[in-house]
Amino acid sequence: MASPNDRPIGVFDSGFGGLTVARALIDLLPNEQIIYIGDSARYPYGPRPASEVRAFSVEIVDHLVNVEGVKMVVVACNTASAFALDELRERFDIPILGVIDPGLRSAARATRNGAIGVIGTVGTIASGAYQNHARLMNIKSRVYCFACPGFVEFVERGEFDSDQVHVLAERLLEPLIDLGIDTLLLGCTHYPFLARTIADVMGREVLLISSAEETAFDVREMLERAGMARSDEGARSHRFLSSGDVGWFVEMGGRLLGPELDHAECVVFGH
Repeated sequence: MASPNDRPIGVFDSGFGGLTVARALIDLLPNEQIIYIGDSARYPYGPRPASEVRAFSVEIVDHLVNVEGVKMVVVACNTASAFALDELRERFDIPILGVIDPGLRSAARATRNGAIGVIGTVGTIASGAYQNHARLMNIKSRVYCFACPGFVEFVERGEFDSDQVHVLAERLLEPLIDLGIDTLLLGCTHYPFLARTIADVMGREVLLISSAEETAFDVREMLERAGMARSDEGARSHRFLSSGDVGWFVEMGGRLLGPELDHAECVVFGH
């Protein structure tokens, strides 16, 4: 009889951004199997009302728990982490992690002058989640949050370093440059795909932080602490599901994640 520890880890995002977290998990936890859901039929979550993001998140986690039988869920989406994490933890009796706390913790350790910038979607920034979590975590640094509308759409089109995205980045990031931050937290899992453009605009003195690796470390710690880690070794066959165009998801996702994403399944959610 299979051990409960052999169950997979569920990961979800509105589209491709959470693949940065999936990549970190695959690299750090080679014994574990990942089931990733990209809700690409309904992306981006950033401009959507909080109630809608919560409803989508509950629907996806219900599928991961009750259909796929996962042992834990990583909400690899900052907007869903901001709006839905508390409700998900109340509804489902498995460990559920978001990406906000791990990213903040990493940025707080990295800053030299105590001025941290956070960029995210309109929804994430408007929620005040990063400031609230920084207070709860007793982070002493100043945390300046700015929305970057348009970044997610560029990533979802596979447009990472065009002149257009560079011009948009210059306009959106100028206030953070003026504030003199030395650490910039990419508060959307899509944004690491624009890291080269963002770094070019911010300058070499500013350190960019992605929450993906820090989230993977949190997952490993939680699995070990709860005795839920998969102990047997061997290559794992990860699964990828998309609520949108599966062919496009495989084409784009394979470029972003790597050879593990060579096939995807269609999953249908209500509207």
